[in-house]
Amino acid sequence: MERLELRVPPPVVFVLAAGLIVGVTIIVPGAAVPFPGDRLVAIALVVLGGAVALPGLAAFRRARTTVHPTTPWRTTVLVTSGVYRITRNPMYLGLAIVLTGIAAWRASVPGLIVVVLFCAYITRFQIVPEERALSERFGDEFTAYTARVHRWLGRA
Repeated sequence: MERLELRVPPPVVFVLAAGLIVGVTIIVPGAAVPFPGDRLVAIALVVLGGAVALPGLAAFRRARTTVHPTTPWRTTVLVTSGVYRITRNPMYLGLAIVLTGIAAWRASVPGLIVVVLFCAYITRFQIVPEERALSERFGDEFTAYTARVHRWLGRA
């Protein structure tokens, strides 16, 4: 299982998950359960996902640290301000919210399961190895940060 750690970039996992959400509703039309306002909810979720992910990306750029998800050991600065005060992983959280928006657009109940699987995969094979690298690089500073801010959302 460790061979999968940091191997598949999260944007690739996101595209595969989005394709699965859409594919299920094409192959199994009964998997779609339209609800009132589904398109509006979908658009709101996609916008929200972008509003969470993009500030995280911008904060990394401003700090001039790596945004490449497969090389966390190249991180030069521990970013803990802005959106990083409420989530340690705004880019991944944003992608999960966008996937939820895609599931809403397709009115796909199985799509919500795909979102959960995306989060589980990203946690196990991306976030956990990143956190190991950050802990080795930043030590007590990272430990204190993880005590204050939850991996996905909220205060720890």
